Amino acid sequence: MPKLRALLASLVLAAPAAFAAPQVPALRLYVFECGAVDVADVSVFSPGVNQGKHKHLTDSCYLVAHPKGTLVWDTGFSDELAKQKDGFKASEVFHVYMPKPLAGQLQQIGYQPADITYLGLSHMHFDHIGNVGLFPQATLLMQKEEYASAFGPDAAKYGNDPAKYPTLGKNPAKQLAGDYDVFGDGSVIIKRAVGHTPGHQMLLVKLPKTGAVLLSGDVAHFTENWEQRRVPGFNFDKAASEKAMADTAAWIKANKAQFWIQHDAEQNATIKHAPAFYE
Repeated sequence: MPKLRALLASLVLAAPAAFAAPQVPALRLYVFECGAVDVADVSVFSPGVNQGKHKHLTDSCYLVAHPKGTLVWDTGFSDELAKQKDGFKASEVFHVYMPKPLAGQLQQIGYQPADITYLGLSHMHFDHIGNVGLFPQATLLMQKEEYASAFGPDAAKYGNDPAKYPTLGKNPAKQLAGDYDVFGDGSVIIKRAVGHTPGHQMLLVKLPKTGAVLLSGDVAHFTENWEQRRVPGFNFDKAASEKAMADTAAWIKANKAQFWIQHDAEQNATIKHAPAFYE
């Protein structure tokens, strides 16, 4: 019996390590496929330009693994959508798909949703918040204006409905009023860039080998609109959107950063995805 008790005790002690999230020696960035969108008329993103033209967009989300913790940036469409092989028609313009569930992509690289320390959302549009329910324990990092638009009395005015993200309001949350250094060492910084929505934000990741990578959120949806500084008609504030793009372009140039446009399918095809990672 003593030997049996010792064996059982050793198994119990070993169990947490067997299922623990990977410990990384240095900063890593993983890229996930979190959906796709067929756009029947891409002029919705650039009024008066490319009317009636079809375009395919991707929907990217990311995991930042840091020695001090983890951050999921945006969550794409809901994993439930993956059950619909042909996706669904979200409107007359948008047909959306979710080929790979996010939870499975995390598991493939050794992470469970409970391993995520922080949840960063560029903004509250449905193609960025579909899987927030996977991470009820993660600390939500969001600009205070975006938080108010999501949970305040005027949520409907901004196209938001808390009933569609019922767990998110219960997450521990840090409401931001500008740029924010996530891990306190300058390597992962949330950058305020309002305009697309009241509290839109981007994510800067300063990787030791790859260098600085700026994740766009929806400052721009694809390269042509970014280069031409076009503002979608559905943006919250056109002038603020134009300023955000100009400020972002100047910052990228000054800091020699890569700019990854999260919905740009052509650019996305050149970026390696999990289980590969950038470091």
